[in-house]
Amino acid sequence: MVPVLFSLGPIKLYTFGVFLSLGLLFGAFVLWKIIRLTVYKEEQVFDLVLISSAFGLFFSRVVYVVLNFDRFGFDLLKFILINGYPGLSIYGFLFGFLISAWVLSKMKKIKFLEMVDQLCPPFFLVIFFGKLGAFFSGSEPGTPTNFFIKTRYLGLEGYRHLTAFYEAIFFLGGVFLSYQILQEIRKERFFRGFLFFFSLWFFSLITFLFDPLKQNKLFISKISFNFFLSFGLLLTISMFFFYYFRELIFITIKQYGKKIIEKIYSKTKR
Repeated sequence: MVPVLFSLGPIKLYTFGVFLSLGLLFGAFVLWKIIRLTVYKEEQVFDLVLISSAFGLFFSRVVYVVLNFDRFGFDLLKFILINGYPGLSIYGFLFGFLISAWVLSKMKKIKFLEMVDQLCPPFFLVIFFGKLGAFFSGSEPGTPTNFFIKTRYLGLEGYRHLTAFYEAIFFLGGVFLSYQILQEIRKERFFRGFLFFFSLWFFSLITFLFDPLKQNKLFISKISFNFFLSFGLLLTISMFFFYYFRELIFITIKQYGKKIIEKIYSKTKR
């Protein structure tokens, strides 16, 4: 693991920061390509994203500090000095971003669900680069393991899971999957906002699956905050999808059930 990618005297380029910057750069490019195919003005969407990102970072820090209040207390300097006292909450950023984007959408008279669909592929791309940076920098170490795919982290004993790398692979898949769904929405095969709910479900699923393999976690009453919140979102959105696709699900079950019964009947008849 290489926390510092390049160092020249007092100037240091941190690995995580470099990968995150690359993610933001490529994410902005993909967002620009997507927005060009919509009725929205590019500067209007980018202004909304930048302002919402600032609020997201603020709420991300707030959530982390609240969940680690014993370390921070009411010390404002510890809250501000993120280099000396690092820590952010991914869900804090996500919900802070969405709340701010919703408010700004109302002010600018933009359809929130329709607009936020366009942000999902760039979002997964940024997360992909962020997870790669977290892996190569060693900032998100996995739990100890004897699995044949394993690595060592600086300052930690034994071999551990490549948790951040696993997540990066799945989020890269999320980039392509969300882009394909976006094309289907434009063909009016799904409702506006479907990609937003799917992306939230997909993000929660990956977080839910890999959170137990992470060394550093945010806890609330001895329960992993990300694991608990991911489970709640997965359950809620899954119920919504089940209700929305209920007719298709029942028809599919009926068709396959009919075929199975016919096969059983034909075999017994022989």
